[in-house]
Amino acid sequence: MDGNLFPAWTSTVRDLLPLALGGGGLFVLVVVAFGFSPNTLSVGYSPDQPIPFSHKLHAGEMGMDCRYCHNTVELGAKAAVPPTETCMNCHDRIHTESPVLAPLRESAETGKPIEWNRVHDLPDYAYFNHSAHVTRGVGCVECHGRIDTMNEVRQEKKLSMGWCLDCHRNADDIIRPIDQVTNMTWETDDQAALAAALTAARGRELAPPTNCSGCHR
Repeated sequence: MDGNLFPAWTSTVRDLLPLALGGGGLFVLVVVAFGFSPNTLSVGYSPDQPIPFSHKLHAGEMGMDCRYCHNTVELGAKAAVPPTETCMNCHDRIHTESPVLAPLRESAETGKPIEWNRVHDLPDYAYFNHSAHVTRGVGCVECHGRIDTMNEVRQEKKLSMGWCLDCHRNADDIIRPIDQVTNMTWETDDQAALAAALTAARGRELAPPTNCSGCHR
């Protein structure tokens, strides 16, 4: 016997093992980093809804203001999902026999709310107040994209901490007149001049926080 307990090929395995472990660890790191990023888990997310409500029809073609349905967006942290009664203001006279609106009619008859599926869902440790944004001139389109072109609502933006901070640090790039916050197609020829005028008129009110306590409370 030559004194070796293991065959010669095990030496090759021993030499390759660190490389395999290192490469495997890097692979897992890349997969986790990509798989758990906001781009992967959130952007493009579009859950099925109990009623195929079309924002393209209502907000786009019909020109309904966002605040008719989301009527707390200027007053509180959350943009309320409209109750059945809001929908029935129109649909007790329009498309009253439509099969796709059967859940709406059932909700009106029973008083049981429609269980809509949330599309934009921030983690509990992040504080976001809709009224603090729309009453300062941040348009709905900045966070939600062109809702008025979507038959099925999907998440368009990352909604990550870095994405929010980019906006807070460069608010002059997106600020607009308050009366235009729900106008999806609004544009200006000189954003810099507009931002300067709005900031001069409203001062620190248009200086969003960039410290941790601004969003983590």
